[in-house]
Amino acid sequence: MNTHSRAAPADAADSIAASLQAMGRSARAAAKVLALATTAQKNRALRAAAAAIRESQSELLAANVLDMQAATASGLSAAMLDRLKLDPARIQAMAVGLASIEQLADPIGTVLAQWTRPNGMQIQRVRVPLGVIGIIYESRPNVTADAGALCLKSSNAVILRGGSESLRSSAAIHACLVQGLSAAGLPASCIQLVPTSDRAAVGYMLADMAEFIDVIVPRGGKSLVARVQNEARVPVIGHLEGNCHVYVDRAADPDMAKRIVLNAKLRRTGICGAAETLLVDEAGADWQLAPLVAALLDAGCEVRGDARTLGVDARVVPAVEADWHTEYLDAIIAVRTVLGVAGAIEHIERYGSQHTDAIVTNDAAAAEQFLQQVDSAIVLHNASTQFADGGEFGMGAEIGISTDKFHARGPVGVEQLTSYKYMVRGSGQVR
Repeated sequence: MNTHSRAAPADAADSIAASLQAMGRSARAAAKVLALATTAQKNRALRAAAAAIRESQSELLAANVLDMQAATASGLSAAMLDRLKLDPARIQAMAVGLASIEQLADPIGTVLAQWTRPNGMQIQRVRVPLGVIGIIYESRPNVTADAGALCLKSSNAVILRGGSESLRSSAAIHACLVQGLSAAGLPASCIQLVPTSDRAAVGYMLADMAEFIDVIVPRGGKSLVARVQNEARVPVIGHLEGNCHVYVDRAADPDMAKRIVLNAKLRRTGICGAAETLLVDEAGADWQLAPLVAALLDAGCEVRGDARTLGVDARVVPAVEADWHTEYLDAIIAVRTVLGVAGAIEHIERYGSQHTDAIVTNDAAAAEQFLQQVDSAIVLHNASTQFADGGEFGMGAEIGISTDKFHARGPVGVEQLTSYKYMVRGSGQVR
């Protein structure tokens, strides 16, 4: 018995390796089929999958109840529980997201540029799929639908590894996607879900599947993304954290500023586009700072402030240096005053994560300075940071926000899941 116990971990690792190797081979074969699939065929699969999600609402909710019960018992944070939860509205949103992706233009085969050389050779730069994408994510089961659909539309096969806490919910959603593939005559292996919650599967995907996986996309907390970026043997598209800012300029409309700040921080505190720091122009602090701080506190948000902010409300707690670096993903915000738009830009450059930052102002010159000089994937003028979302950008959905500067930046949608190749047509030219 003891011998068997010692051997079990090795046996489990071997089983995971064999399973993922088989998934990798199937994904490679499916990618070849998808590369030649018609737009109509892919859209038929998406349409059928959306219908299956709507028809399977009771099954999805039942699976999610079990996940929520287990996650609550294990002490998962409130922010993570919110990401995990499914309800009829969120299930409907998944189906609507698939329908939106169906309506998007098919990027594959698009001629990005073409020209003819003096020797008569005709050259085209044409969009092609990346191939096989591995997506590793936590908590949010809706990522299963969004990621699977986006990869399908962009003709990429995908291997999905959802969080252990969402395994039942993700499996129920995945079954709906497979129904869609079957209805369109496409291989079920176009969209595969790793069936185990064993964390060894993540390590194997990162280190031992380079022959099958072309790119990895992590979507989750800082520790997950850091692990993926450190261990992956293939390119990674993603962001480490979303330390997002809202800067309220002296020329901001006070009512607009209050609406934007409250929405940016509190609409959903657990998403990467939630504001974590509020910066207020010192020149407008006399009339802007106190109402904004009071509105946040009254809405149940903890405020950690600098010396000026501490002076406007006794409920403010002192901020420490770490607060300016922190992605809270909770009802907590750091607040400080800065010397105008230049001071806001300087603060964001020092503490920000190049994710999403916003300015609230009616001064067009200040807005333009902010938009041009803040080096983040998404910069906004007079709008909430919670718009950092592919669906809100008209992309149907996204599999994450990239803060990379190579390949993809910002919301990663169907176009960002493609590459290109050059097609050269000659008539016997030699060099």
